[in-house]
Amino acid sequence: MAQPLARDVVEEIAKQYGVCIRPVPLRRQDIVTGQVEVIDVPCGATLESKCPPCAKRNRQLRRAQCREGWHLDHEPVNIPDNADDYQRHLVELRADVQAWRDETEKAGGDTTDLDAAIVELDEEINAAGMRGNVLGRTSGKRSRSTKRRQDAPDLPKRQMTKTTLGRTFTGSDGKVYRPSMFVTLTLPSYGRVLEGAPLNPDAYDYGRAARDALHFSKLVDRFVQNLRRVAGYDVQYFATVEPQKRLAPHLHMAIRGTLPRTELRQIIAATYHQVWWPSTDEVRFEGEHLPVWEDGAGYLDPTTGEVLPTWEQALDALDQDDEAEPLHVLRFGDQMDVKGVLAGTPDADQLIGYLSKYLTKSLGDALGTDDPRRKAHAERLLDALRFEPCSPTCPNWLRYGVQPKGAKPGMAPGRCKGKAHKPDHLGYAGRRVLVSRKWSNKTLTEHKQDRRTWVLEALGVEDKPVDPHRYIWRPVKPGDPELAPIGVRLLRSVHERQRWRNHLDRLQAEADGQDLSATEGRAA
Repeated sequence: MAQPLARDVVEEIAKQYGVCIRPVPLRRQDIVTGQVEVIDVPCGATLESKCPPCAKRNRQLRRAQCREGWHLDHEPVNIPDNADDYQRHLVELRADVQAWRDETEKAGGDTTDLDAAIVELDEEINAAGMRGNVLGRTSGKRSRSTKRRQDAPDLPKRQMTKTTLGRTFTGSDGKVYRPSMFVTLTLPSYGRVLEGAPLNPDAYDYGRAARDALHFSKLVDRFVQNLRRVAGYDVQYFATVEPQKRLAPHLHMAIRGTLPRTELRQIIAATYHQVWWPSTDEVRFEGEHLPVWEDGAGYLDPTTGEVLPTWEQALDALDQDDEAEPLHVLRFGDQMDVKGVLAGTPDADQLIGYLSKYLTKSLGDALGTDDPRRKAHAERLLDALRFEPCSPTCPNWLRYGVQPKGAKPGMAPGRCKGKAHKPDHLGYAGRRVLVSRKWSNKTLTEHKQDRRTWVLEALGVEDKPVDPHRYIWRPVKPGDPELAPIGVRLLRSVHERQRWRNHLDRLQAEADGQDLSATEGRAA
């Protein structure tokens, strides 16, 4: 039993060579030649617990993205490309299908097939390289009074300038410096903690901690809006959301340009986010006493048969109540850390590493810790999150007598499948990496292409552009006779990586030999 398992050794070697250990098999058909083959595509996992090689690649990619945009000294050019013939053809076809659908609906016919065709066309439009939806915003946006809260200080404002670059400073030697900032923001205290666990769990405010985690991404958005308003230019940022030891999310943000620390403190103190959702003070349904579904009506009170108010009706009632209070108000805590950074310095490289330090870790890693206090703390936070609504579509709204948005049969409080309720996320459902659109003047796909181009050039392989419409991709189901066992596929990938690495090592050795010969020649 002490002998290692051969299959486990294969997986370990695959990790050493950077081979994805959970590849996704896809069947690729070449519409030009008719050739069909099964190809393994990396799973693209961002967490080490899912796939360490893919998580490491993603972290390296994000570090490169952060480095390229942080101290950019020229304005990024974000001008969309003109649509090609195929993209125009798709939009014209989408217009025809929309007209057919409208005519069918007007005549009282069945639009099911046309609706399905529209969904497929919209997906194809995005796959063809177009962003967004052809319809744009299809629903009205609710808005409440923009009057600032009385307990929040006012913010200074500057005239906006059309630039993404911060101020420069010229030294006595004539050298121009373009400093930037590294800012760390945290949430307020919910109770005293020691080594990541509350000293008094009964006094720890788990309810507030859960709601702050659920809506943390909105607070970050509000901070960026206020930051740009005060700075007076289109501030660009690269930020990561990471877990503190106490399991609360906090923010590390690389900011292009600088602001005085006093102004930054003003912005943080004046930043808040109000959650205007229906009240959850009263629990109306729990245990076995839960709303029942009725086709055509929605969810009913099991005792009275009364139809529960829909999400839109609940918001309408909230809008009409002049004395209504927000469900929750978020603010940052008093702790703030600000560092000034110059391009090309060791500090900049160190902080880029710090930004990506926890990207491959799960927010809920404490659930697997050996520390019983931290594990119990994480479990109590999960209990607080269980019945807390995470979004308008969350089934937990039924507990408080409101039908979720888009209600459907089978919903029950405490059984939300949303990301925020999963142990790996501990309430935070937002993106772990937040990058402004004009950060590095490249999309993440373009950064990936840069890495691919470098590797192919090092291998001496020509990077031929491929027509994205030449291939048809389809998933391969488990048990497909053309799908080799996962062990065989991993061995093939390891062999390929060995060949690449040997070739790169040989090229490096040849380059080192040429450099040595040149050095000896100059010495002679």
